[in-house]
Amino acid sequence: MEFDVFGYRIVVERRGDAWASFEPGDDGKRRASWFVIPPDLPEDALAQYLADLYHEAARPDRPDVRRIR
Repeated sequence: MEFDVFGYRIVVERRGDAWASFEPGDDGKRRASWFVIPPDLPEDALAQYLADLYHEAARPDRPDVRRIR
């Protein structure tokens, strides 16, 4: 899954019993995100969790978190 988080792209994948999150680069590579997603967090709560983590990045022209794919 990929999210637009107040202008930042975040990729989230389920790996076994855990979530893995990445920040994709323009070169096609990606690096691990700075945060950990609780393994028991349901998929439908990911957008809100990311919004809570990145809330300080919100601006009038970037007001929300949305799933891209």
